[in-house]
Amino acid sequence: MNIFYRPQYQSEATQFLNKLKETTPGMAARQLEGRALLWDQPLNREALSEFKAARVAQKPYVYQTAPHD
Repeated sequence: MNIFYRPQYQSEATQFLNKLKETTPGMAARQLEGRALLWDQPLNREALSEFKAARVAQKPYVYQTAPHD
């Protein structure tokens, strides 16, 4: 058994979220709709390959000044 295991413990944040989900009907559906707006989008493979091709290699140490020749 894990020494950190506490089955009855719930943080205040978890209690708040559980109560909010119970008292707000349709919240889960609205969360899924909001997620679909930004995250669940199909990938444009052509644009992704163009982004990768246009990438510029980064110096090993970004803040190093260039030597003066």
